[in-house]
This record gives sequence, C-alpha cells and structure tokens, in this order.
Amino acid sequence: MSVLVINSGSSSIKYQLIDPVSGQSVANGLVERIGEDLGHYQHTYGGTTTDIEEPVPDHGVGLRKVLELFNTAGPSLENAGIKAIGHRVVQGGKYFNKAALIDDAVVSRIRQLIPLGPLHNPAHLKGIEVARELFAEIPNVAVFDTAFFQDLPAEAALYALERNVAEKYEIRRYGAHGTSHKFVSSQVSEILGRDDLKQIVLHLGNGASASAVVAGRAIDTSMGLTPLEGLVMGGRTGDIDPAAVFHLQRVAGMSVDDVDELFNKRSGLKGLTGENDMRTVWKMADAGDQRAHEAIDIYVHRIVHYIGAYTAEMGGVGVITFTAGIGENDARLRAKILDRLAVFGVTVDADANQPHTKVPTTISAADSAVRVMVVPTNEELAIAREAMDLIS
Repeated sequence: MSVLVINSGSSSIKYQLIDPVSGQSVANGLVERIGEDLGHYQHTYGGTTTDIEEPVPDHGVGLRKVLELFNTAGPSLENAGIKAIGHRVVQGGKYFNKAALIDDAVVSRIRQLIPLGPLHNPAHLKGIEVARELFAEIPNVAVFDTAFFQDLPAEAALYALERNVAEKYEIRRYGAHGTSHKFVSSQVSEILGRDDLKQIVLHLGNGASASAVVAGRAIDTSMGLTPLEGLVMGGRTGDIDPAAVFHLQRVAGMSVDDVDELFNKRSGLKGLTGENDMRTVWKMADAGDQRAHEAIDIYVHRIVHYIGAYTAEMGGVGVITFTAGIGENDARLRAKILDRLAVFGVTVDADANQPHTKVPTTISAADSAVRVMVVPTNEELAIAREAMDLIS
C-alpha cells in the first residue's frame, strides 16, 4: 500500500512514493527547469539515482516521463498498490480546514484562490490536472498548507482593516507551512507523551515561519495573507512597514509588480548580502563581511522577537522546536538564537546541539526551564497520511 505525493512548483515537480503506515519512502525524485532549454530529471530508488538531462516543455511531459522512470528504474507503479495521489496545495483560503478529495469543484476553488497564492496555486493546478488525467482511477487528494491555521483565534487571524473591505476581498492571516507545523508539533507531543504542551515551532528554510501551538491547536503563526509576512527568509523581507510600498511607488516610481518581485525574490538574506543560502552567508561572515554579520543578526532578531511574543500569548512555553533545512542543520544558528533566550531559563547542551541530526533530538540541557528540540520535518509523509485518512 502506498501514496504518490506530488509537489508541483512553477518550474519543478517533486514527488515521493511513500508507505503511509511505516513512513518509508520507497522512491523519490525531482523534475526541474520545466520550460527551459534543458530540463533535469532525478529519480532515486533502491539506493540508485538516475539522472537525465533533456528538455521538459511542460508539467504534462514531466509527469509522463516520471511514470516512464518508475517503469524503467523502478519500482513498478502497477505493483506499488497506490491508493491515493496526494497533492501539496499552498493556499486553501478560508474554505479548507482539512484535506479534500479533488473534484471539479475543488479545482475551481483552488483556481479562485490564485490571487491569494499567485506564486504557488497555478503550479499546483498544473500538477493536479495532469495527475487526474494520468491516474484517473485513483483518488487525488489536496492537502493544504493553510489548513492547520484555518481555526486561528480571531485576534490572531484578523487584520485591523475596515471589515467590509477585508471580508469582500478575503483578507486575513492564512499562514503557510501548516503541514510541517502540524507534523512537527504532533511528533513532539507523541515523543513526550503529552497532549497539553505549549509549543513554538520554528520552520527555518529558504521560506521560514513560526507557530504557536497549544494542546495541538495553532493559536498564531508568523505568515499572513501570503507567505511574505513574518520571519526573514532567503529572498523575502518578512515583516515590513506596508508604507514602504507606497514610498517605493511614489518616490522610486516602482509598479506593484516591481515591489512584489523586490519583496518576494530580491530581499531577505538575498537583499542583505547578495546570497540567499544561509551556508554561504555564514562563510561570508567568517571571512569578515559586515553585511553578512548584520544579515545573521537581523535573521536571529526577528526569530527571537516572535519567540518572545508567542511565549507571552501562550502564558509560557514548554517546548521550542527547530525544523526544516536551516533549523535541522545549522547548529551554530540555533545556538545564537538560544543564547538570547537565557532570560527564559533556556540552556543548551553543546554536545547534543550537533550540526545535523536525522532523528528527533533534545538539545537543551537537563536544567533548562524550556525543552528545546530538533525534529526533522516530513511534509510528504504528512500529506500521504492525510490522503489515506481521507479516502479511508
């Protein structure tokens, strides 16, 4: 029994064949540079990776080639017992608080939400369209990044914007990375054997977000109407005074699209240092680049700001968890953040805080007032399990 999980991006397709019960990844792969002169396929199964470089004109060609790779490089999908196709969808708006069986009405709603997810939903729709054609007899299920934050308290979900305008144009805080935040916070509760925890989850990757979770329910998150709000990211500003938009339009003559690109693709670490990869920024800082030092300090400051705010909102915090690419692998950054939390009684076990861990690990010292953990996220497994739960 397995689920094929598809994460369709604007110019890429990530996929994984997963046993939702054991959690084992049977096979996985990536199609990238879709629409460019030369595309790239990478398919891994049984310890063997197959790489192919050839044009990938569109998502349909890409997914058909993926099916071919399963047949030639393994495993055979006919014998894989696929029960569902799970699709990651970033923006579900106010309409989806859980996974949904994909039909024409769900597709229509995802399309309607493109203005709220212009960088993601169009690509998801391409993947869904092709998968429904190629796997017509298998249920296709949409799992939404925003679903975990659908039930945020009004005080956290609503902006102080004129109500008529906000309601008409569906402007509220939707969050993102919800599948990861739900998976990680659930893992922590399971590991510690408690369902009453006050948790802060830090999903730190090229995209970054924080959440406050009480007894398994999200009560706040850093991303808002779009994934732009909140923490400093690889290419996104995170929190910024909205009046900066008016200023750039009036003084710099920038269009809405110009500002959109600036804030979403040319800011964050990229805007501060010229590089969007934290590993490269650390190398620059170690070489004496003052801009890189400042970028790291700004990145850390924003995270500490949210930790402080969420601790106050929850009336305390029991567990702080790091996850995603940077969160799981950058021990130095974790230490830098946690050093600033000494006022909360946080102390770190330097030996436990190793650069990389593939299993859930506690990195706080025994006498720490707050437990600190590193828990690898697995959004694909979470999608596979939600898809199976739905069709079951």
